[in-house]
Amino acid sequence: MSSLPLRVSAVALSMAVGLLAGCQRAEVARSEATLPVVATTEIQPLGATGLGLSGTVRARVEAPLAFQVGGRITARHVEAGQAVRAGQVLFELDPADLEQAVRAAEAEAAAAEAAARTAQADWERVRTLAAQGFVSPQAVDRAQLSAREASARRDAAQARLAQVRNGRAYAQLRAAAAGVVTDVTGQPGQVVAAGQPVATLAQAGAREVEVYLPDGAAPPATGVALLPGGGRVPLVLREAAPVVDALARTRRARYRAETLPAELPLGSVLSTQFELPGQPPASPGASGVATWRVPVGALDERGDGPRVWRVRDGALEPVPVRVLRVDDRHAVVAAPLQPGERVVALGTHLLQPGQKVQERAR
Repeated sequence: MSSLPLRVSAVALSMAVGLLAGCQRAEVARSEATLPVVATTEIQPLGATGLGLSGTVRARVEAPLAFQVGGRITARHVEAGQAVRAGQVLFELDPADLEQAVRAAEAEAAAAEAAARTAQADWERVRTLAAQGFVSPQAVDRAQLSAREASARRDAAQARLAQVRNGRAYAQLRAAAAGVVTDVTGQPGQVVAAGQPVATLAQAGAREVEVYLPDGAAPPATGVALLPGGGRVPLVLREAAPVVDALARTRRARYRAETLPAELPLGSVLSTQFELPGQPPASPGASGVATWRVPVGALDERGDGPRVWRVRDGALEPVPVRVLRVDDRHAVVAAPLQPGERVVALGTHLLQPGQKVQERAR
């Protein structure tokens, strides 16, 4: 028998197998390409006493700046974010009305001085006449009272003159201390009242970290601020708001941060960590339940309780959680998770158990 048909059959069979394998690979590639892509993030263990919040770098003293007299702003010499020195002129008012007030007060003081001198001279003259027996003692008493009254009016007029002269100097708003102007609201041409803030000055010197604690959490006495470069700065509680904000349901607290780097600008946002008082340290124990920090977008609640979606071998698995605290960026949850596991960070309302996905690290 000829071997040619056998060779032809073998070649045909190998070609068929190759075509089949190629089709299978193409089918797998197409199926992988159609898998939904999800953004995932690695969970961060905190322990039951951990509280992570976003903090803002603030100056120890932040004072609103305002004129001590009212008037129309004619000049502004400062911009928001500008560093200023103590005594530097920041704003100026139109001095015309203040100059007129000074002239009027000077005239009143001069008239009061003349009246006081006249009353004093009358009193001296009446006393001389009384010594000669030409006037009664009652006339002397009246002259003396008139002289005292004129002297008091002179003193009041001089005090008003000093006051309006100070007001003329108040037409220039100066920086009370060196620092940075963090906000400017006054504009040239604007009419302002005495005491109306036109800027805010963050004074140079000590700086702090301001955080907003969730309702029900007592301000911890200490904590740490995490610097962008990986450093840690100790925090010590200085003051806390006595009441919870009615709208945000948060409580403001300020922490001293003595070792903040000088190059860190005011208004920078830092991550902070605190230990909540009155709670034992976290321990997963036999149940494997510990406390973790996840993005707010990782929470999914569909009527049967909150959960997160864990990714294992390219498939999704729902994990029930207990929400402990939530801020604007992160949520602290108790869940049977393990360090290093990844959960879906966004779009959890569209996921299904066992669904195959492609991960994209967030």
